[in-house]
Amino acid sequence: MSPRILVVTAVAAEADSVADGPAVDVPLPGGFTLRRHAPAHTRPGTDTGPVVDVLVAGVGPAAAAVATATALAHATTHRPYDLVVSAGIAGGFRPGAPLGTVVVADAVVAADLGVRTDDGYLAVEELGFGRSAHRVPEALTKAAAGALAHGGLPHVVGTVLTVSTVTGTAARAAELAERHPGAAAEAMEGFGVAEAAAAYGLPVLEIRAVSNAVGPRDRAAWRIGEALDALRHAFRLLTHTVFTDPEGIPQ
Repeated sequence: MSPRILVVTAVAAEADSVADGPAVDVPLPGGFTLRRHAPAHTRPGTDTGPVVDVLVAGVGPAAAAVATATALAHATTHRPYDLVVSAGIAGGFRPGAPLGTVVVADAVVAADLGVRTDDGYLAVEELGFGRSAHRVPEALTKAAAGALAHGGLPHVVGTVLTVSTVTGTAARAAELAERHPGAAAEAMEGFGVAEAAAAYGLPVLEIRAVSNAVGPRDRAAWRIGEALDALRHAFRLLTHTVFTDPEGIPQ
């Protein structure tokens, strides 16, 4: 049976980059629409490839959580998903994640879910309630990174931070890097997607292509087109490898 993958993006341009070929629109409650890409022959020895449903959720963790949960609830009345993926472009932390690099998350962390005090920042775990991090299954991270490496696509493995306010100063970038030494990228939706996936007992993966550096805003230096091209390349590689085998998707 073909694996079913739910890919969640913030905006349509990202959705256009994560799945190719003809698609059928599937309406969901709440005004959301899934773009369903039918399985295709993708790899020798397999009958069909994955069914990839792409969902444009909107910007920010709250919008991502609502849209993802809506899609997952709808799937319970049909055939459940095997994997949920948060995907899009992102800011990269220098020097580890330069422009055009694809980041494969080993963890998805809400970087500003906590409290700021005179003594510094405390995450919700330190306050004794809630959670601010989801680990990606190690085998899934390794499989995704291996597929990108085999395809010759520049990539790094690291934590993807979810923020509600994009970093625009060097001081904020330095603070985040110090507080999260393994951070490779900053985006705005991953933690919301991960929370919804966890509620349904599904593994989550986050894939981000770096369009700009985390730090002072320099629009002239952004490379959104190149990042979207890298994202497209990454998903072609993943669709032909990691996404094709439901038994290979760690739970």
